[in-house]
Amino acid sequence: HLIDNLDHVSTVLNQNCGKPRQDCIMEAFITFDVLAAIIKNAPRWLARRSVPHGLYAFKRFYAEPVPYGIVAVIGPWNAPLVQVLTPTLAALVAGNVVLIKPSEVVPAVGALIEQLFAGVPELAPFVRVVHGGRDVGKAVVAAPPDLIFVTGSEFKGRAVHLVAAESLTPVITELGGKDAMIVLEDADIDAAAKWGVWAANYNAGQVCMSVERLYVVEAVYDRFVEAVKREVGKFKIGYTPDIDSPYNCGPITFPRQLEIIEDHVQDALAKGAKVVAGGGKSKGMFVEPTVLTDVTHEMKIMRRETFGPCMPIMKVKDEAEAIRWANDSEYGLTASVWSQDLHRAERVGHQLEAGTIVINDAMVSYAVTELPFGGVKKSGNGRMHGPEEVLQFTQPKGYAIGQVPFPFDVATILRKPGHYSDMKAMTKLAFGNWRQRREAVSDFLKKNESAAVFVRIGAMTVAALVTTAAIAFAVLHCKKQ
Repeated sequence: HLIDNLDHVSTVLNQNCGKPRQDCIMEAFITFDVLAAIIKNAPRWLARRSVPHGLYAFKRFYAEPVPYGIVAVIGPWNAPLVQVLTPTLAALVAGNVVLIKPSEVVPAVGALIEQLFAGVPELAPFVRVVHGGRDVGKAVVAAPPDLIFVTGSEFKGRAVHLVAAESLTPVITELGGKDAMIVLEDADIDAAAKWGVWAANYNAGQVCMSVERLYVVEAVYDRFVEAVKREVGKFKIGYTPDIDSPYNCGPITFPRQLEIIEDHVQDALAKGAKVVAGGGKSKGMFVEPTVLTDVTHEMKIMRRETFGPCMPIMKVKDEAEAIRWANDSEYGLTASVWSQDLHRAERVGHQLEAGTIVINDAMVSYAVTELPFGGVKKSGNGRMHGPEEVLQFTQPKGYAIGQVPFPFDVATILRKPGHYSDMKAMTKLAFGNWRQRREAVSDFLKKNESAAVFVRIGAMTVAALVTTAAIAFAVLHCKKQ
């Protein structure tokens, strides 16, 4: 149904969000890719699994994921299709019903989502869409549902948590980012500049995994800045409803975002930053790609989510300083490292505090539909893609199956008082080192002389059996000769 209406879908996204039609079709493609992966793999991800029985040898145990019940999905305005449809289907596949509250900033996309579900009879009874602003969102959260999944800013996530706390409703969040890009001295400078500019300005920077701050080693800093300026000069902004657009990115979708972008740029300039390309100024809803140097972590543009087409570039002494500044953030969604030495870049990546690390590229991880996507710190606790996306809409439920306790079962015997020493010995035997295990056996034999005799007889019996088996093997071997 969605594929049949693909041109209509891209038209609505284009007109409501301002994105080029190609970016709209890309959002739809990733949506299809995620949905296909969920449909293919969900039976395996949601399968029952057996659990070792531990002390209870006469029982069987298993765990299986069960749905929460009613899941509220609260969507964003920057990627209003993929960030609503994929968690919604994941929640449905996990056995829930879903209440969708799309962003009021892009109401036509919300109406489109409602129409799409209404056109699928198998899903329509299990999905409801409610439209409106903050009051409607607050009412949805306060209802309360059994689980809330929210995508948006840190402010939005905090507001949802505050209301949900009244009913102790669990909340899954996919929030903002302040994604760092590190350029080391052995990086391909031209490639880093080209794709850094792309990642900072894609969708006019209105992507949670946009490159929002850059740390460049001083040995290549000047070269990199010049390369960035050249690339920014090639970037075209504008809007057209045509399928083939000449523009790299469109307008800012949300008027309030214009104020935030301008505030961050002006704050940086007031504190000593320099604009070397663009200017962060708007013409209507359009903001020209802006490059700033001489930036510090005292500036909003290096600490808060800008969500606009800005590239603040900070000079660092070396790799260690780049890592330190990259981790000096309340956010941790994605990060990228640029170096022609892949082992080095990967080693640096392991030290970065972010949910996803990309080497010699940026923003690509979201398009890999079985790679977990999500953040740490204030970037949220949710995950998109893969088994994690589906399982977060479930709760693990455990089962213990068996007859009434048998009197001879070790687990039954240990319920009675007077078995402290036995429990201590079992603990040493099960989890101790070789010395502790020998101590357990020795203590047991000292306590039970009859058991010691039994152990000696058992050892002699085992020795006799081994000797007999060896003689039999020798005789058979000789006969074959």
